[in-house]
Amino acid sequence: MFETLPRSAHDVMGWSWAHYEPYYRDLQTRPLDAASVAGWLADWTRINELLDEVGTRLEVATTLDTTDKAAEAAFIRYLDDIRPAFSSAEQTLKEKLLASGLEPEGFAIPLRNLRGEAALFREANIPLQVQVNKLSLEYDRIAGAQSVEWDGDDKTLTQAYALLESLDPDARETLWRKIADRHLQDRESLNSLWQQLLGLRQQIATNAGFDSFRDYQWKQFGRFDYTPADCETFQSSIEAVVVPAATRVYERRARQTGVGAARPWDMQRDNVYPPAFPRLKPFDTTEQLENTAQAIFDRVDPKLGEYYGILRRENLLDLGNRKGKGPGGYCTRFLVEKRPFIFMNAVGSAEDVITLLHESGHAFHGFETNDLPYSQQKAYPIEFAEVASMSMELLSAPYWSASEGGYYSAADTAHARRQHLEHILLFWPFMAVVDAFQHWVYTHVDEALDPNQCDAKWGQLWDRFIPGMDWSGLDAMKVTGWQRKLHIFQIPFYYVDYGLAQLGAVQVWRNAQHDQAQAVANYRRGLALGGTATLPDLFATAGARFAFDADILRESVDLIERTLDELS
Repeated sequence: MFETLPRSAHDVMGWSWAHYEPYYRDLQTRPLDAASVAGWLADWTRINELLDEVGTRLEVATTLDTTDKAAEAAFIRYLDDIRPAFSSAEQTLKEKLLASGLEPEGFAIPLRNLRGEAALFREANIPLQVQVNKLSLEYDRIAGAQSVEWDGDDKTLTQAYALLESLDPDARETLWRKIADRHLQDRESLNSLWQQLLGLRQQIATNAGFDSFRDYQWKQFGRFDYTPADCETFQSSIEAVVVPAATRVYERRARQTGVGAARPWDMQRDNVYPPAFPRLKPFDTTEQLENTAQAIFDRVDPKLGEYYGILRRENLLDLGNRKGKGPGGYCTRFLVEKRPFIFMNAVGSAEDVITLLHESGHAFHGFETNDLPYSQQKAYPIEFAEVASMSMELLSAPYWSASEGGYYSAADTAHARRQHLEHILLFWPFMAVVDAFQHWVYTHVDEALDPNQCDAKWGQLWDRFIPGMDWSGLDAMKVTGWQRKLHIFQIPFYYVDYGLAQLGAVQVWRNAQHDQAQAVANYRRGLALGGTATLPDLFATAGARFAFDADILRESVDLIERTLDELS
């Protein structure tokens, strides 16, 4: 049967579920025993990865141009016609494998994950998840349409935020207020979208037998190695250890600008990217951004440089910002082709360099797992996926200067590194705001259905974790910050992962201070494990400890602040 299955997703982009169904029926009816399980899993991997890549390619197309109605319609057809049947067929195969009692080599952790996924599945949730996915597209459409006029030109908000660094204080405030006004124009639309999403997610949890969506999502994400209580411990550790260090960053910023306290326009997006003054200009064109990254990755590790070269040769990079393009940046995988794809919105800033380094780390993770035979083994936990990306930001730092093949002069290299390390200090408290907000939302759903109460809670958490910023007179922009964090709308509870991973990445960087080559080798070994090990074991293989406590945070903060002093 499977000898007729096409080898490329490009050959099946127009297929309906009726084309795929016979292959799933074959797997469902085949005998399964110790002698046949390897071939059965290999065929399951083929059909699973083919369907996954079709959906990924259709979704990517909607982000490349959010105004492309044909691309949106094609993806919605996939969501309506294929995804529900795909989910049901996958559930049947999971149950078949679990009922067999077989445990192929290297499959202990994937089987643990499959048990969790199978226990969550409810047929009634499939159409609800389709609705959630469609609302997620609407969030992208709203964000992609946001722009402001500046100096006679229409600027995307990504471009406008980048301009803040290059303006004098009065102009910076003027532009920031324009950006704020544009965000607030969509306040009611996003409130309505939020209420719909929250209601759907609570119903999904209820259908699966959970009192809260938080408990459901914990299982959905396969979080077997830590609990919501651990997240609360992490938040408290950040408050005790990182918030004072972050406040020192804001105070330095205020001294640099000659004001009594840092104002929002003295920072960048989310107030976690400290601007460089004078503005750093690491590249003029996306071609230069792309080419220079090649030189850096060649220095970090020849194999990683080889991986990045594949992305360039095969047109798997879409780096530049343009009107109508979806927001943010991501790396996804085309599983059949065994290729990652990187999407971002570069506008010539130092932040863009970090974004490309970060997303390339995700791409390297995908390449390193290509030799694992089964798709379930390649499904690595998201917490460690972010170790792959955040570690690459830090492991590449020795090569940022032009003398090493990178982007900056010696002086600007020090400046860029200070900016990056300060961002890490500012990020942890911001992450705590986002994470604590989501824990509140999904344990207080009735209150969270009221956007005004969401505003109040966000403002309260902001004051707790980010006391160093002066928001006087700007309350509407401050309390609606939750609307501008796409993860809250699109990937609930996917944010603490960044905080935990950042802690792991700083430990990888700590190791590199003593032996860069060994640190990179350990990093690659951890990536190559894919989803075949627990989170603590993945972190340990990469040379880090998976932890939430104040002591490990203090060690990391001390290292960052010492390095900042050395770079000053």
